[in-house]
Amino acid sequence: MSSTYIEKQVQGEKSSDVVWHLASVSREERANSNKQSPAVLWFTGLSGSGKSTIANAVDKMLFDLGNKTYLLDGDNVRHGLNGDLGFSDSDRIENIRRIGEVAKLFVDAGLIVSTAFISPFTSDRKIARDLLAANEFIEVFIDTPLDVCESRDPKGYTRKLAQEKYLTLLVSHRLMRHQARLRFMLNL
Repeated sequence: MSSTYIEKQVQGEKSSDVVWHLASVSREERANSNKQSPAVLWFTGLSGSGKSTIANAVDKMLFDLGNKTYLLDGDNVRHGLNGDLGFSDSDRIENIRRIGEVAKLFVDAGLIVSTAFISPFTSDRKIARDLLAANEFIEVFIDTPLDVCESRDPKGYTRKLAQEKYLTLLVSHRLMRHQARLRFMLNL
């Protein structure tokens, strides 16, 4: 027995019988109710760069200041929503596409969302950025030297980069330095 849904997803088609339902509460009303400007703080950098640690600290600080926040961390999201994805280029692209959509929903709800993802491809971050208004997407690049990332990367991704097995990710990492709105340089 085949599923029409699965067949459409495999062929890349969208369902023609889906209609957008307008909510009675607008995103502006939600933002006003929360007394804040919703946004996505998109923390990116190599594995072991400290992006999850920094994103978590920023989320906690904003929360302690009375803001309505949420943290989307790469590993945590891969335990659930993106548990069916691996680390091929196409799976990385789909991972970021899904996170962009989830982050957009949280912004629509009036929250400040911190995300922590390697997100090496400029085009994927652009897709996530384009889902939001210009002032709602703030890319933060955690610029940590490769040797420091390698020394504290329990998964070994950075070591693989250093061995040039993942040249695409290393080149993308260098490009991220110039494209982010904010850049944190860590040598700790």
